Amino acid sequence: MAAHAHPHTHDGAELDLPRGEAHRARWVLTALVVPLLIATIAGLVALWPRGETPIGSVPVAGTGMTVEHGTVVEVVTDPDDVESGAPPGGTADQAGGQVRVELTTGSGAGQVVPVQVPPEVMRGGIEPGDDLKLMFSPQAMGTGSPYVFWDFDREAPIGWLALGYALAVLVVARLRGLAAMAGLGASLAIIVFFVIPAIMLGSPPVLVALVGSGGMLFLSLYLAHGISIRTTTALLGTFVGLAITVVLALWGTDAANLTGANSDASLMLMSDFENLSLREVLLCGIVIAGLGALNDVTITQASAVWEIHATDRTLPRRTLMARGMRIGRDHIASTVYTLAFAYVGTALPLLMAAAMMDRAFLDTLMAGEIAEEIVRTLVSSIGLVLAIPATTGIAAALVRTSRPRRGRGEDGSHTRPGLTESEGRATMAP
Repeated sequence: MAAHAHPHTHDGAELDLPRGEAHRARWVLTALVVPLLIATIAGLVALWPRGETPIGSVPVAGTGMTVEHGTVVEVVTDPDDVESGAPPGGTADQAGGQVRVELTTGSGAGQVVPVQVPPEVMRGGIEPGDDLKLMFSPQAMGTGSPYVFWDFDREAPIGWLALGYALAVLVVARLRGLAAMAGLGASLAIIVFFVIPAIMLGSPPVLVALVGSGGMLFLSLYLAHGISIRTTTALLGTFVGLAITVVLALWGTDAANLTGANSDASLMLMSDFENLSLREVLLCGIVIAGLGALNDVTITQASAVWEIHATDRTLPRRTLMARGMRIGRDHIASTVYTLAFAYVGTALPLLMAAAMMDRAFLDTLMAGEIAEEIVRTLVSSIGLVLAIPATTGIAAALVRTSRPRRGRGEDGSHTRPGLTESEGRATMAP
């Protein structure tokens, strides 16, 4: 039976590294990562929101009004004819349509009531069996239907999609997929319980974004990929990309005079939080937006470099860096358009509306809301691209190279370049 060439630690076994090399890399990475971890924890403690937060302080409905649920049993108005019944003194656009809904909650549960539906909803499609949320206004009793269309009830279909996603991840990735979903959940918890309330209570958005991003990186990477040399190398590369993104975002938002006040949500925030800098909130969003793609490329790049080294430990660092960057350039080529396509897909209605304006194409791109997304995409992409050579360089700097040995071992067995005599004997063992 063949013996193992040499014993491994957990990290070394994962990356096929000799014990001494894994031990050295682990200590170097620990010395670099521990200060970042301490700074992240200290920032979370110092900036953690305390006391009453504005979250949930704005009521959804007016006094006495409630949100009820119901199911469409009949579409009274043909969606193609929603403009034919404009109310007196109104316009065709205000006409909308009518459906009959069976109530499933509230004091009228079981009753079928008429509900007026906005024209854009009717044109978008509404059918019997659709679940709706209705605003119930007791003050409207006796003057018509007290129920008004509020929104579709989407909990069931989105719940099924979420379940399908979880099952797909678990079937394909198994325990690693479960760990990745745990990392995602922990990262989202930082957004909900730290980033948003901390900014609302007046903490500097940029500092909150940095601390929150650090927390999300530690949780998502280590939960998804485990504590190892490879993961820690990727973590350092991701922090380098994050730092570059922050610097470029600070310069880009200022140089391009981006205000962050080009949407209805931003204007609402400005009225509720007078001292809040919308530009800093925009910058905060730019920083967080690039984290997912950064994680993706750095963990893959770190693995590639260590695996190249494991196949031939005689490679000098310069060659290892060059071979790693061959893979890195493929990563760059595939990610250059990733963020851009993601923006175009989500902002398609805005782009279509902007394209209708009689102005030069460049002027359209430089309009405030579009320019914000262009800067966001460019800044995140630059940080992502530069994180690849940074991760490759960190990984290449951590490995030990060995001089090739040729000839025979003490027992006469041949040894390959880069293998010790004991390793050569192990490979020749029956």
